[in-house]
Amino acid sequence: MPTLHHECRAIGRRYAMLIDVGYLYAAASEIILGATSRREYKVDAERLITSLMARAGEHLPEGELLRVYWFDAARDRVPTVDQRVIAPMALVKVRLGNLNSRGQQKGVDAMIRTDLEQLARHRAISDAILLAGDEDMIPAVEIAQAFGVRVHVWGVEPPYGTNQAERLLWEADTLDVISADDCRDYFTRIGSAAAASTKIAGAPMAEPVPAQPSPASVFGQRHSVAVKTNAADALEEAEQARPSFVRSSSNDLDQETVTSIGEYVAHKWILTRGRENIADLLPGPTLPTVIDKELLVEAEKELGYSLRDHPGTRIWVRDGFWERVNREFDIEE
Repeated sequence: MPTLHHECRAIGRRYAMLIDVGYLYAAASEIILGATSRREYKVDAERLITSLMARAGEHLPEGELLRVYWFDAARDRVPTVDQRVIAPMALVKVRLGNLNSRGQQKGVDAMIRTDLEQLARHRAISDAILLAGDEDMIPAVEIAQAFGVRVHVWGVEPPYGTNQAERLLWEADTLDVISADDCRDYFTRIGSAAAASTKIAGAPMAEPVPAQPSPASVFGQRHSVAVKTNAADALEEAEQARPSFVRSSSNDLDQETVTSIGEYVAHKWILTRGRENIADLLPGPTLPTVIDKELLVEAEKELGYSLRDHPGTRIWVRDGFWERVNREFDIEE
């Protein structure tokens, strides 16, 4: 029979990763792309998380990963496309704070502190990898250490100086720096942002205007009147736009009816997710698997029938979705 000492040793080999996504993305995009806004780039988050897990395994070779806590933010806490893709990953827990109208994260630091303290109090881990830079983390680090947890603070290589609070670095048990090369493969600049930031002698350079702008650039520049800051208001408006039809049987479903349902689902997406998140789906016409499934499920709810055995009808739903997106933002197909 294992003794309490042996049981504690087994549990003590566990570690958790607590990642402030706002800090990670801002710091990495600055040194890699010179970007100052999250709208200027896209991140292959799944591959990035996998690489961070591998790095942690090398850092703590005798340890067992409990899970990765991925602390991010979203408008009205409605998950973005990227966040919905990350959430089902094994050993990854997505924690969402609120993103206000100025693009500022609210509540994220508090969630990180709470989770670190609770993990330490309940003896769930012996080590914590904290990828963050804010001085607000210090009290939680001190509490975790008081419960015997070793806190390893990771940071992203700064372009100059430091991008982490000095006192946070003082309190860490160990420090590690993620280089620009370690992150480079996962960050991609959105094409229209590169030319927009080019300047000479303090004056913006004249930009060549393409004869046929890309869907992403059109989407990013246009301000949709449909975007709502409140999810409840957005859903109420979407409800008013629901198409009406008489359900009889699945054999009676015509292309016009099914397409209108696809448009309605797209309308809800635009209202509740906002144009920034819909832009992640462009240029189309292929949707990410998780979003495509949601589209079909929503369509089946509205139609009252399963579309599993109707591949042609599923195509009509997708066509309607893209018709609405293209029309809303004046995108030429």
